[in-house]
Amino acid sequence: MRAEYIDHLGDDLRVVNAARVSFNKESKWEADHSVRQELSDKDKKLINYLSNNNHFTPFTHPIITIRETVPIFVARQRFKHVVGFTYNEVSRRYVTDDREYFRPDRWRKSAENVKQGSSEEPIDTPSYGDMFLEKVIDTCEYHYKQLLKEGVCPEQARMVLPQCLYTSYYVTGSLAAWARAYQLRIDKHAQREIQILAEEWSKIIEPLFPVSWNALTNDLKS
Repeated sequence: MRAEYIDHLGDDLRVVNAARVSFNKESKWEADHSVRQELSDKDKKLINYLSNNNHFTPFTHPIITIRETVPIFVARQRFKHVVGFTYNEVSRRYVTDDREYFRPDRWRKSAENVKQGSSEEPIDTPSYGDMFLEKVIDTCEYHYKQLLKEGVCPEQARMVLPQCLYTSYYVTGSLAAWARAYQLRIDKHAQREIQILAEEWSKIIEPLFPVSWNALTNDLKS
């Protein structure tokens, strides 16, 4: 799983002033004592108050764009997050090269006490899973290439490609939307692969919005 920063709009001060506009007020950065600008203690307390009391709209004004590269089975979970996000994905109707496949670092056992998900315990015969996956990839690759060679259009030939194929897309969302997605996907009941993706979001977003991101996600961090 890969997450690449593209750009963003706004900062912690944007969150503060989106809230303070209710009283026709505006905050400024504290006087710089270093290269980094700092919020006043009063503004930091406001951000924590907003988060703790579920006043989410001030957090919808900052925007972050990230390019994510994940296997298809993870992308389909990711795309369930609709509110506050927009997506543009690589299309296999047009792109027939640059195929990359996901291989798990270990195969996990199913969890007996839940209807979905997995345990952290690896299976006893990981080599079988590795061997079988490689066979599937090789078979799908062969037939995909043959279909294209026979003149089948890419939009139909792609049907034989496996779910472990990587896809890539731009995703743009508000800070509030990213925090909501993070809350759901970092949870221990989420699929481990998407937990890893959520960890990558945090690495990108926290330096951009240190006060707001900490307020929105602090109780979720180990």
